Amino acid sequence: MIENPPPPRRGLYWIALALLVLSAVIAYRIFFSGRSTAPRAAAAPVPAITALAIEEDVPVALSGIGTVSPLFSVTVRVRVDGQLDAVAFKEGQDVKSGDLLAQIDSRPYQAQLDLAIAQKARDEAQLKNALLDLDRYELLWRQDSVARQIYETQKATVDQIKATVSADQAQIDSAKVQVAYTTIRAPISGRTGARLVDPGNIVHAADATGIVVINQIDPIATVFTLPEDKFQAVNQALRSNKKALPVTAYARENATVIGQGSLSLVNNQIDTSTGTFQLKAVFPNPSHTLWPGQYVNARLVLGTRQRAITVPAPVVQRGPQGEFAFVVNADDTVSVQKIAVAQVQDGKAIITEGIAAGTRVVVEGQYRLRPGVKVTEVQPAGKPAKAQAKTDPAAAKPDSK
Repeated sequence: MIENPPPPRRGLYWIALALLVLSAVIAYRIFFSGRSTAPRAAAAPVPAITALAIEEDVPVALSGIGTVSPLFSVTVRVRVDGQLDAVAFKEGQDVKSGDLLAQIDSRPYQAQLDLAIAQKARDEAQLKNALLDLDRYELLWRQDSVARQIYETQKATVDQIKATVSADQAQIDSAKVQVAYTTIRAPISGRTGARLVDPGNIVHAADATGIVVINQIDPIATVFTLPEDKFQAVNQALRSNKKALPVTAYARENATVIGQGSLSLVNNQIDTSTGTFQLKAVFPNPSHTLWPGQYVNARLVLGTRQRAITVPAPVVQRGPQGEFAFVVNADDTVSVQKIAVAQVQDGKAIITEGIAAGTRVVVEGQYRLRPGVKVTEVQPAGKPAKAQAKTDPAAAKPDSK
């Protein structure tokens, strides 16, 4: 009996493989067709801080770095040679003009003054006698008792002695000045610095160091610079304002106001090496908040821009096409608005084109924005949320215990 051979196993393998592929294709179509028919979820709003553009009067100002300097500074030097007998001031003392500062030994100069006075007294006695002789000679000459030459000679002698007396008076005046120079007084009001010479030393009029330096610090001055291209704006403001332009001094490390003054000088030339020009302002300084040598930020106000549109400075963004801002529409979506900025100062940007008063603009969070994206308002860092008390039940209900 002949038996039939078993069916080959290779055929079963290919049938199973075909069924597996068919199942995968059906699952793929079902999965992706389901995704295409399901509605897409809307994109979440982007958190951002916004503000409204406002219309206000804005001061037009320029800022520069300045150095405080005394309004007047005098190195007090001696004007005669001699021993310094006494110093009448304390270091760091406020003095007024005319106050006694030091005393030099005046005895040699007083002796010269006494000598000059004695010489004048002697010459005045000779002049008195010569005048009497002149009167007698004049009488005799008129009586033809003496020659005219004798009378003229006596008259010349009188004139000579008069000149000698005048010279004696000049010597007296000079000696008095020398004596006065031995008493050293403050030439200006201000504050003394360190004492440069101690009592007992011999001082000379040729000494370069002097005795002390006095700086006038109330009022006080500040010298600062501005770029060359700002000169015409300053010049125009000076010509159009009858009053001195106000200047505010700020501390270098922060925005603290340490002085309010006015512009007193625009230097008469521009520094070609730096491209800047120098200005000087004078400040009342009764509290000594400004000190010589101190660095400050000086802010010069040229005028006021009326009804300017302002936004916070971070609103202004810069791109290949220029300056722009993200504007929030009524439906909380944003759009890009090209703007023109006149000036940025005090944390505000003055907008001359592109934004009107009342426009809502994005202040922070621009890096995640693009046109059409919705934004949701968030509180700036460090400020408490306004709605927290309403949304937190525990905070709204009193403790029942």
